[in-house]
Amino acid sequence: MVAITAPVWIFSSSTAGQVVATAVAAIVAIAALVDALRIPGARYVALTRDFPATIGVGDSRTGTCTITSSWPGPLSIFMTQQLPSALVATNPDLKGMEVRPDSPVLTTLTVTGRARGTFLLGPVAITISGPWELVRRSVIYYLNDTISIIPSMANAGRYRLLAAQYRVRTAGQRVIRRRGAGTSFANLRDYVPGDDPRRIDWKATARRHRLISREFTVEQGQTIMIAIDCGRMMTQLAGDRPRFEYALASALTLADIALSTGDRVGLIVFDSLVRRYIAPTRAPGTLGALRDALTGVTATMTEPDYAAAFRTLTERNRRRSLIVLFTDVIDVRSSRAVIALTARSAERHLPLVVALRNEQLVLASVPSPDATDEQTYESAAAEELLSARDEALQIMRQAGVAVLDTAPRGMTAALINRYLEIKERSTL
Repeated sequence: MVAITAPVWIFSSSTAGQVVATAVAAIVAIAALVDALRIPGARYVALTRDFPATIGVGDSRTGTCTITSSWPGPLSIFMTQQLPSALVATNPDLKGMEVRPDSPVLTTLTVTGRARGTFLLGPVAITISGPWELVRRSVIYYLNDTISIIPSMANAGRYRLLAAQYRVRTAGQRVIRRRGAGTSFANLRDYVPGDDPRRIDWKATARRHRLISREFTVEQGQTIMIAIDCGRMMTQLAGDRPRFEYALASALTLADIALSTGDRVGLIVFDSLVRRYIAPTRAPGTLGALRDALTGVTATMTEPDYAAAFRTLTERNRRRSLIVLFTDVIDVRSSRAVIALTARSAERHLPLVVALRNEQLVLASVPSPDATDEQTYESAAAEELLSARDEALQIMRQAGVAVLDTAPRGMTAALINRYLEIKERSTL
């Protein structure tokens, strides 16, 4: 408007021209003032924001903002949000909308979690244009709401169906009683030749005047200890995320499935120190406690102390358990501690080593036909590393350690299938 009226100042060299130009400028100023007075303040425009309380790393969720106006006329509004760097918005641009009195307008914003932790969502700014669109007023709302970015459990529902199928499949099976093998008391029965004399119930024998044996069944509720290495090898990227993030997501999904089948679940996270420890339990709220424990831990560039981790497991958990160890194995020499400790623990527990395969190393081991000499040497070095890694995993298998060699992206499915296989075969 100022630009359109600017030519009148060409005639301001005369007295009449000055009067006209000044009058036009005054009209523009008065129009802008009137337009500004017709813009409502914050008390006439209410804003509420509803974002999910939690979101997984790499998962996308939708949040909403609701704008309500008590101003008599319609308003032209633009809105933007200042989100933390741990969230990536897919449509963060300003949104223009018309808000009418007592007719709320709902806007949506899709965000993706990028880094774990709890963060303030940040302020929301709305810009309101006057009826003549000469003036705009910005109002900032400090809502002080937070969002927690946790390890992803996006596919947990799909794996719960696998667990449900397992329960349906085993529901009609006859309970197998194994003499001397079970630890859960089932009932009393008459002693028969061949029964273990240690199973004789002498009080019942005295009451009934004949030998009575106690019968035990294999305990269905088992103990799962999840051990996660957060040392330097877990900081390597698998796509756009560290392999450690994939391990956390798989660990939480495994815990969810194990708890749903009645198992006790515990956790230990370690690098050079034991960072987190939760004793095995199946009490309500266990999954939330595990999730909270994993949300604040990050992978470091330190070397993991496997001996300290296994010592902690031995001291705090006497019950025979399935120990699921998420780690990486490079070669026999560097993985000597892993091999020795898992082999030793196989005498009491059932260790399952989830070895995260380095997909970039696998790709580098396959030379292209037009590779240069340098690329050929790199390919040979990668192939040598993979051979040494396979040798280390084979030594573990020969020592009675179950090994799951998998890529990070397919780890969860492979792990859940192996866990259900162990349950079905009563290996533990």
